[in-house]
Amino acid sequence: MSKIYVPASNAEQWAQFLAEPVKHWRQGYSARTLAYCWQEANGFPAEVTAVLASCFPAAELLLAFPEHQVMLPGGSRPSQNDIWMLAKSRGQLVSIAVEGKVSEPFGPTIQEWQTEPSSGKTARLSFLLSLLGLAAAPDTIRYQLLHRTASAIIEAQRFNASHALMLVHSFSRSNEWLQDYAAFVSLMGGGVVTSNSIVSVGNRSGIELHLAWVSGNSDYLTK
Repeated sequence: MSKIYVPASNAEQWAQFLAEPVKHWRQGYSARTLAYCWQEANGFPAEVTAVLASCFPAAELLLAFPEHQVMLPGGSRPSQNDIWMLAKSRGQLVSIAVEGKVSEPFGPTIQEWQTEPSSGKTARLSFLLSLLGLAAAPDTIRYQLLHRTASAIIEAQRFNASHALMLVHSFSRSNEWLQDYAAFVSLMGGGVVTSNSIVSVGNRSGIELHLAWVSGNSDYLTK
């Protein structure tokens, strides 16, 4: 993968980085909705700034990479973040992995992901649990939430950031799949979950970890 990145001048340019552009670049779907929202903001969207404020006041977006791939052990498929970004707040760097959602679920549960077991999957799950400071995880937890959160930590380590944040930016009008996110937060030691909130879950692999659910502006569903 090239280490040279070209800035996007409009949201449509984000489509080229999708694994399946024809399938995923559609009005009302998360990839397109997220792209139009963040490209227009050219920084943090207002609703994201509002949620970040409690932990990261005056947060500044330094760099953002659509469809950013983070390599993981145990196979060739990376964790492909909808957006990964580096931010700064109070002089400290923050690694942020964004997972965009409309009506799409968080993919398979751990049990479903392991339907066809392999040594690679065993190695990857062991790595993810260790990185996240977990002895084990229930089979009902969504695998995507594990590796997306791991991406934020891995990139925090790489860029010497003090904090990592896994942020779900949901444009669902009914907060679909919030219960799956809440189950993950509970596993990580967080408290009661509501939309538009951020939860700090302590130090994981040397990085202060935070989890957030932000409700996006539904106007972007029609872009």
